[in-house]
Amino acid sequence: MRQQPSARTPPPLDGVDTTGSPHAQFLATEHWSLLATRSMTWNEIFSRTGTYLTVLSATVIALSLVANAAGFGQSFQTFALLVLPVALLVGVGTYFRLIEADIEDAWLVIGMNRLRHAYLELAPELEPYFVASHHDDAQGLLKTYSFRSRVGLTHWLSGSPVIVGIINAVVTGVLAAVICEAADAGVTLRTIAGVLAAVATAILLGIIGYRKVREVTRGYQPRFPS
Repeated sequence: MRQQPSARTPPPLDGVDTTGSPHAQFLATEHWSLLATRSMTWNEIFSRTGTYLTVLSATVIALSLVANAAGFGQSFQTFALLVLPVALLVGVGTYFRLIEADIEDAWLVIGMNRLRHAYLELAPELEPYFVASHHDDAQGLLKTYSFRSRVGLTHWLSGSPVIVGIINAVVTGVLAAVICEAADAGVTLRTIAGVLAAVATAILLGIIGYRKVREVTRGYQPRFPS
């Protein structure tokens, strides 16, 4: 049964009279489409992270079995030099994909914030019922993500790209130490090389990730700032 039109005429959306038009249905359809795409993006984030951790766990188990069977001699070094680069390659690919997925997710949140702004143009009286933001600037993005205008260091450190990047740095350090051991380097030199390689990898991945985010946000202009 069709509902009778309200006595109150909703305000225009972008200068268009919305009386009797299905604007709300169009907006809701787009909102559900973005929400479904965001769900797929998060599933990919969890899937790729889980796949990398599975590959890394299998690599560690294989190295431990080889060490138990043949010790930490030349056979172990050869096997480690074969499997560790593969695990590191999977980890680096996972890190870059997680960065891209986070950027895509941010755009999806921006799109949904804009749709909420359109909802409020149609029905301003609904604003007290919205928990997420209806602004598409940085402040509105953070409010939708965490319901706060600012987030602390622990929030960023707990992100999937940061965790994967740190693991990649550790794997790089171990690989560097194994290479030094294969070259008959001393314990001190192996330790220093491993630590430096891990720190350099963490810094390099952080710089690359930061630049990717900056490339996207550099020319962005919000349409509905806070």
